[in-house]
Amino acid sequence: MKEIKTKKAKHVPKIKLKTKHHSVVKKIQHKKVTPEKPIQEKVAVEPEKPKVRFITIDSEDAGQRIDNFLLRTLKGVPKSHLYRLLRKGEIRVNKKRIKPVYKLLLNDEVRIAPIRVSEEKDAVSTGLNVVANLEKQILFEDDRLIVINKPSGMAVHGGSGLSFGLIEALRALRPDARMLELVHRLDRDTSGCLLVAKKRSTLRHLHEQFREKNVQKFYHALVKGHWPTKLTRVTEALKKNDLKSGERVVVVDNIDGKESETRFRVLERYRGATLVRAFPVTGRTHQIRVHCQTSGHSIAMDAKYGHEEFDEQMKSKGLKRLFLHAASIEFTHPSTEERLKIEAPMEASLEKLLTKLVKE
Repeated sequence: MKEIKTKKAKHVPKIKLKTKHHSVVKKIQHKKVTPEKPIQEKVAVEPEKPKVRFITIDSEDAGQRIDNFLLRTLKGVPKSHLYRLLRKGEIRVNKKRIKPVYKLLLNDEVRIAPIRVSEEKDAVSTGLNVVANLEKQILFEDDRLIVINKPSGMAVHGGSGLSFGLIEALRALRPDARMLELVHRLDRDTSGCLLVAKKRSTLRHLHEQFREKNVQKFYHALVKGHWPTKLTRVTEALKKNDLKSGERVVVVDNIDGKESETRFRVLERYRGATLVRAFPVTGRTHQIRVHCQTSGHSIAMDAKYGHEEFDEQMKSKGLKRLFLHAASIEFTHPSTEERLKIEAPMEASLEKLLTKLVKE
């Protein structure tokens, strides 16, 4: 995306004059002024008014709807306001009015009327430890994508009372990146491999791989009890239910639920617990967690689908988080066509817990 004739509106804070006895004039009259040090009164600078923007569409942005393009380009502008500007013809493509569903073409020229983009009130600070530590969690990075080992307890994006999530923190760490978008998601309490796209073509390519099931994600989970060796596949259909409190809970529903499949393999057996590898063939919300629960082997410290007695046992051994970790992800690189497998090490607290368990 090439942008020309663009000037960002600068917000210059007004300078407050410090006065004595509520009068600048009175202060000046009582102060002896010498030629060597003349008093200059500070004047507040008016912020520069926003100007018309012209953006030429390149191959990365071609093919997407104009409304989606504007929502991503003009962050901070309300969605309703953007649609109003489109209706009034304040935003045009090739000097013509267009509807929100118009799909941008290569070399289209988008004209955006003067519009002030509000600055983010709560910008993410790179000085925060939780943000700075993300730099150490990057497993792979090039000009097209990032693979990061997401920490447990961090949501993938802000919202629902959260000022920011992983994607906002990454944007703060990479301020020069034109685009950073989540390719997929992980539950807030789940750690491990997460893909982030730096280009729209990369995002499309990886989404297609997910649809075609060419992406393989393997998880490690510590579950309750003795997981049967022969239990290698769970296919219970799943349905999302929203409770009155707003909390989302997934239940097994083989009539109205969506087809789901998770494959399992035992990695290690412990007294009262089993470490399993889970491979979700489908990607339903909370799929692994519910499939473990419905099989009678809830994941350790699962606040929604866990087993209270088992969780207490694990808690007494020092576990403070959900023991579900996206251990590896395998996909085809969108540019090189090379098959990549990225592995994410488990955090120290999970490794430490396993050393406290008795192997069978």
